[in-house]
Amino acid sequence: MVRSLRPFVRAVTYTRWLHLFMAVVWPAMWWYVFDPLWAALTAFVLLGCAGLLPALRTVEGLQARLLLVGGRHDGGHPEIVVAPSATRGDRARTVLWLEIRLFLGCAVAFLTIHLPLLTDDLARTARGGSPDPATFVQVPGHHGWYAWITPLPLMALAAVVVASGRLITVLARRLLGPSPAERLAALEERTEQLLERTRIARELHDSIGHALTVAVVQAGAARAAGDPAFTARALDAIEETGRAALEDLERVLGVLRESERPVGSRPTLTDADRLLDSARASGAEVDADLTGPLDTVPGPVSREGYRILQESLTNVLRHAGAVPVRVRVGVAGDVLSLEVRNPLAARIPGPGRGDGLRGMRERTALLGGRASIGPHGGEWRVRAEIPIASGAVRPRSR
Repeated sequence: MVRSLRPFVRAVTYTRWLHLFMAVVWPAMWWYVFDPLWAALTAFVLLGCAGLLPALRTVEGLQARLLLVGGRHDGGHPEIVVAPSATRGDRARTVLWLEIRLFLGCAVAFLTIHLPLLTDDLARTARGGSPDPATFVQVPGHHGWYAWITPLPLMALAAVVVASGRLITVLARRLLGPSPAERLAALEERTEQLLERTRIARELHDSIGHALTVAVVQAGAARAAGDPAFTARALDAIEETGRAALEDLERVLGVLRESERPVGSRPTLTDADRLLDSARASGAEVDADLTGPLDTVPGPVSREGYRILQESLTNVLRHAGAVPVRVRVGVAGDVLSLEVRNPLAARIPGPGRGDGLRGMRERTALLGGRASIGPHGGEWRVRAEIPIASGAVRPRSR
């Protein structure tokens, strides 16, 4: 019993009822001024013509979102679109929607007026009075038992209100919903958003992870050394690395906030010395060889190469500590080559600890390159080859 009454305490039940009534207002005025048949035909013809206007789909979509699903007009209900009609199919569905809404609205408005009148007639005749001749169902005779069925028309009206509201909502989702092309476009946009979130998460992992690793290594080395001069150098390295990480964090948060102010540019391979100096300050013996015109490498390739180098050095410090590291970065022809080697002095990252390795492979693959990561000849090797030309077809990057 309580469940059956639940729709009547929801505001959307009555806004749906109002939505159907709104479709009948202007045809009803014509109905009383002109010939009823002429008014009905004119209303259907005018609605058919109006439905061909692209903007009317937007108007109907906004009304449907607000009154039928109880939502806002800001995209909270993507099953009902507010975009103008773009194809013939969109316009045809809008026309059909308008005609069905008018027909259903007329039926609901008629029953809303006459079912209460029927209840009144039943009550009158039960007391021996005369029924209203305007009621669509004439109550025959005068019987006292009519008093027992007096509530039935009102119960029928309640059922009509709830059922018609649900029906018009289902029709709105079908006729004002997105077309296949719009669904595909929405799916593509959602995919782009997910890819962007993944890229941002990877950026934070690489930048903040590197900074924290350097800070931990430097702090541990300073404590073990007990040398004031070494401690001062360690603190300088921690400060510099932390400042760079804060810059990266501010830039990424600026992207997430979609701030109007300009966001700092992402680091590229021309900033590789900063990474190498940070690794050296952490105790690693870095033998670096950077060859070729790195400053001419396209931005997308250079930025991803920087992150691969950063993650590689971070893994060395995290898993192997202060060990000799060989870094080779070069441009030969149309390929950027990057290689980082260190002695295999620690356990290999296992399942659940390979996010950084997977990220390096994904970065390389996204640019059409190849990555080889793992033990090689008694060393741990990260090797990536990225075609420079891929920078021209890189997906949108902020």
